[in-house]
Amino acid sequence: MARNAPVIIIPARVGSKRLPSKPLLKINGDPLILHVWRQAQEADIAPVYVATDSETVAKIILDAGGNALITRLDHASGSDRIFEALTCLDPDGQYGKIINLQGDQFGLSRNALNQAIALLDNPEVDIGTLAVRFTPTQVNDPNIVKVIAALESSRRARALYFTRAPAPWGEGPLLQHIGVYAFKRDSLSRFSKLAPSPLEVRERLEQLRALEAGMRIDLALVDHSGLSVDTYKDIETLTFGLAD
Repeated sequence: MARNAPVIIIPARVGSKRLPSKPLLKINGDPLILHVWRQAQEADIAPVYVATDSETVAKIILDAGGNALITRLDHASGSDRIFEALTCLDPDGQYGKIINLQGDQFGLSRNALNQAIALLDNPEVDIGTLAVRFTPTQVNDPNIVKVIAALESSRRARALYFTRAPAPWGEGPLLQHIGVYAFKRDSLSRFSKLAPSPLEVRERLEQLRALEAGMRIDLALVDHSGLSVDTYKDIETLTFGLAD
């Protein structure tokens, strides 16, 4: 394995308050976590691991022929969880680009993950992520995480803030954050050593910890977001959509 190689780690915890046992909820007969793992495998850009606090989730992935690691119950965020997994599976530091693909992010394309990794080519960028345009009719939905950034002609931008509230004010594009983070290894290590920040706790958005600490997050605009599964309605939408 070449040094600085990429790896995909999917955090999956069963203790979600908004949607309990989310990774285990069935979409057309298969658990959500299995669908997300399959899409990461099909991208064929890096080895894939699932980091979970659940023996049940781990068994699902292992039975499918995948790799899973059991992590602690008490992590404050998915990125904290994947750092624990990373230090276990790669103590020698061969993996230099770590993709945190959220365990509820369904339907992303291979190219989207590559776009997130490509943002790390800029030496000033700590974390790469993704966004998609959304319509004003969704602006009041707290499950739609908004990212505030001034897009350049290259369809890339530096993220200034993330929020569940309607933002920004005035005319212009509205950008929805997509649950993917590409970390440089040193950036992930730094992030994991920081305590949860006040705005992170208030908004329930882990990326605000990085911004409050002065870390740089850049985003790439994609045309298709897939779906972040946050409600039972989302599960129903995917189930009926995949059945068509």
